[in-house]
Amino acid sequence: MFLIILLLISILFIVISTSKYHFHPFLALLFVAVAFGLFSGMPLPDIVNSINDGFGGTLSSIGIVIIAGVIIGTFLEHSGGAFAMAERILKIIGEKHVPLAMSIIGYFVSIPVFADSGFVILTPLNRALSKEAKLSLAGSAIALSTGLIATHCLVPPTPGPIAAAGILDADLGLVILLGMIVSVFALVAGWLFATKIASKTYIDPNPELSEADIAAKLQEAPSAIKAFVPILVPIVLIVLKSVSDFPTQPMGDGILKNCVGFIGAPVIALLIGVLLAFRLPKKLEMQMLSTTGWVGQALLNAAIIIMITGAGGSFGVVLRNSPIASVIGESLSNANLGIWLPFIISAALKTAQGSSTVALITTASLMAPLMSPLGFVSPVAKALVVLSIGAGSMVVSHANDSFFWVFTQMTRMDVKTGYRLHTFSTFIIGITSAIVIWVISLIAL
Repeated sequence: MFLIILLLISILFIVISTSKYHFHPFLALLFVAVAFGLFSGMPLPDIVNSINDGFGGTLSSIGIVIIAGVIIGTFLEHSGGAFAMAERILKIIGEKHVPLAMSIIGYFVSIPVFADSGFVILTPLNRALSKEAKLSLAGSAIALSTGLIATHCLVPPTPGPIAAAGILDADLGLVILLGMIVSVFALVAGWLFATKIASKTYIDPNPELSEADIAAKLQEAPSAIKAFVPILVPIVLIVLKSVSDFPTQPMGDGILKNCVGFIGAPVIALLIGVLLAFRLPKKLEMQMLSTTGWVGQALLNAAIIIMITGAGGSFGVVLRNSPIASVIGESLSNANLGIWLPFIISAALKTAQGSSTVALITTASLMAPLMSPLGFVSPVAKALVVLSIGAGSMVVSHANDSFFWVFTQMTRMDVKTGYRLHTFSTFIIGITSAIVIWVISLIAL
């Protein structure tokens, strides 16, 4: 009982220190790791070794992958590739279906680009299209934001899901495959909420960019096909590796399997994506690849995610090397929470401190020592736990989440309406995702 109380106090410290006192999650996680080790009675050398092993071990598998993913997203953002993707999807869907188009645009853009960044990039386009179609900005903005959140929390190479998969040693290809399935249901739920409920609240789009401005941006942007390539190629390669690793050996056990295993390894697949992203600018200049250019900016953005991920790994290994795993495993195995347990923990952390990425990493760190005691040992089970954590990290976005303020400020929506539409929409898509994951677990586990 003491260890369980100690764990609850540790979680409470992370939540309060990061949300109320704005303590950086990196330090909060490291200090909690040390404190938990001390108060749980772990030998002092074991605490030090656990922190070092957790930090280094976690980043050794996913550090480069996170960096590469952020670089791809930065090149898509600055080259205008995101606009090119949006224009192509609009042509396919039709401008009369602006909310559906914005949902799908957000869905693809947020795989490599952070949700709040994607919203900033695409809002001028969304405003112009909503004005032309004589629609309320509220509906199309909710459609865009839920589309962005769906893949931001569920589909690698977004850093949060990659970090969670790395901490739990989940097969990244399976996480992508199942994540794409689950995120489609979240996408549909968000779109229905946007068209049936949010659209009834009128907000004048009042576009900041005219059609001429958008046309000028598109002139400098790469083609839509070229913009999609750096996202899709790494995903396809990673999934192919997962297929080649199936026990049935569909690609044999010779040179083909070895080649697919090499290029499909997440680090190689994402580095191939980076090389493809270098083709996005109209003219690639060496300044873009410098420490002060696009690559330098991407590395600075990635550093924060990497540090938090490493600290989360340290906390996870301290927990794993303490008796807490067996204690909680025995108590929770009788509670029959199953796949809902990681969702509940992640949702509580997200709601309390605001960051989806912190919720993903912290919950994965907490779940890591519990996977075996709770029976989550198969590749599919590990992937579903990652997705359950991702679903929880959607619930809910409110005043302590930076995306909430990006959304309300860029749509000129008052806070009360933001809670009624944006916050409730994140609850809807999170619960929808969790239900879909639960149904898949009933079939697959």
